[in-house]
Amino acid sequence: MWGGLIALFVCVLIGIPVVFSFAAAAGFGLYFVLGGFEPTISLLERTAISGIREYNFVVIPLFTVMGMLIAHCGAATDLFRVVNRLLKGIPGRLAVATVGGNAVFAAVTGVGVAAAAAFSHVAYPVMRDHRYQPSFAVGCIAGSSVLGLLIPPSVFMIVWAILTEQSVGILFAAGVFPGIVLALLYALYCIVYAKMFPAAAGEGSGDQDNSPLTRSNVLGSLGVGVLIVVTLGGIWWGYFTPTEGSAVGLLGAAVLAVAKGMRVRGLFHACITAGQTVTPIMLLLMSAVIYSKLMALNGVPQEVQYLLEEMGLGPAGTMLFMAVVWFVLGALLDSISIMLLTVPIFWPIATALGFDPIVFALIGILVIEAGVLTPPFGIGVFVVKAAIPDRNIRIGEIFKGAAPYWVLILLVAWLIYEVPAIATWLPGKVMS
Repeated sequence: MWGGLIALFVCVLIGIPVVFSFAAAAGFGLYFVLGGFEPTISLLERTAISGIREYNFVVIPLFTVMGMLIAHCGAATDLFRVVNRLLKGIPGRLAVATVGGNAVFAAVTGVGVAAAAAFSHVAYPVMRDHRYQPSFAVGCIAGSSVLGLLIPPSVFMIVWAILTEQSVGILFAAGVFPGIVLALLYALYCIVYAKMFPAAAGEGSGDQDNSPLTRSNVLGSLGVGVLIVVTLGGIWWGYFTPTEGSAVGLLGAAVLAVAKGMRVRGLFHACITAGQTVTPIMLLLMSAVIYSKLMALNGVPQEVQYLLEEMGLGPAGTMLFMAVVWFVLGALLDSISIMLLTVPIFWPIATALGFDPIVFALIGILVIEAGVLTPPFGIGVFVVKAAIPDRNIRIGEIFKGAAPYWVLILLVAWLIYEVPAIATWLPGKVMS
């Protein structure tokens, strides 16, 4: 066990990609557990194949392609323009429109990276042209892009559901109200900041960008709305499973993309981009399944549970301990890796302590989500930096601008702990 853990951290620290670090550490540890090379290779082969063949994994590439089609066909631009027009007269209007557009966009794609890339191109040039403070503009884009990790159909929730054998549909329902609450807090922050520092949001920002909406803008936004209702509504109302819903959503996204003028070359490019996003996730899942086998054979979850019991932290203290671990790892690793590394250990402990599985899932997802904005790694920040059409923007400005959104994420996690109904009410209605 210790050999595998040490090998994992050494691999990560010297810069080996996490996916290969998981596999190498697992192989190293299993070699000593099984006492030979041949049984280790045999177990690795069986575990890898069984892990990647999981039927529920299909939703990850399908929802990702769905989101990329929406982003590439121009529907993200349509959303931003329509929401911006609906918010006429509100201080910090363009920033609030970015939050609103991201919230709606999150409901058709489970990948925050897609939102960060799309709105870096859609929203930032408009805010720059209207003299928005750079750190406020890019911080808003980075902060609101993580809504896609909470609002269904979230890839985060899909992975969590697979790791803990929970219902994907129930977790999707659980993310709706917390996602809305977080988006509203984001919007409120933008309004208050624009009121307090008018220059940061451009003078007279409430009356900016009043160019008329085109028919394409309206149809694109309506198309996204229909996709949300059909896909998520169909899952919750029992017309199809989440896996079937992802296929229906992909078909609808393809129809919308073609209606928006996307041709074969554009469809192909969107699929290639989705593949570049999905492949690392699937490889991580496969290697994490192998690493989980090492932890299971060594009884790591039971050992950690015993350790926490000996510490006498109690349920609240244990939850805080887990949150600190997630927070520290968030500054070093990407979020999917953190989930794959910790959830197989923490989940049995949470179950033994009597935590509500839905509440624990939402708190875990939110805290890990905060890691997307945490220096020095902050993958969401680096995606915005790479996608932003302004080479003069520094990483430090993005981290500074995203800090308030990081605080609000943790605030919502605390609210769910104190008021579990925020996460459990809608799943209860769906289950009934």
